[in-house]
Amino acid sequence: MATVELRFSAQPEHVRTARLVAAAVARRAGVDEAVLDEVRLAVGEACSRAVGLHRSHGITEPVRVVLTEEEKAFSIEVGDGVSGTGAGGAGASEAGEGASPGDHESDAEDEDEMGLAVISGLVDDVEVTSGDDGGVIRMSWPTTPPVATS
Repeated sequence: MATVELRFSAQPEHVRTARLVAAAVARRAGVDEAVLDEVRLAVGEACSRAVGLHRSHGITEPVRVVLTEEEKAFSIEVGDGVSGTGAGGAGASEAGEGASPGDHESDAEDEDEMGLAVISGLVDDVEVTSGDDGGVIRMSWPTTPPVATS
């Protein structure tokens, strides 16, 4: 089982690098060429979400990306350092009438949910978890073993 781990500061310009590395490692792992665009898009969306969560919560620790090549699958985990950021976001806030500080949080939660919906549409096998150490989006794709030539 080969593993590549990336850690990058929560800056939007680093998301592109994570996408490129993920596509290269996925290709090497045997992910079908037709699926590589989905891998790039899903990783970009997950990393953008993590960057946004870090920035909005003032988290200075790096975003974590772990790419793992297994026997018949390739998986990517994108982790953020914000506790309680599971499938529903970090606690729902109700928006009242007029502009209020809660409206910004509601917009961020809507954006977060939209990002998760995009990822779910791109990846058949996706799992979103959260805990005290932060949230993780785990995505995986099947691989085709290399054809042995004699």
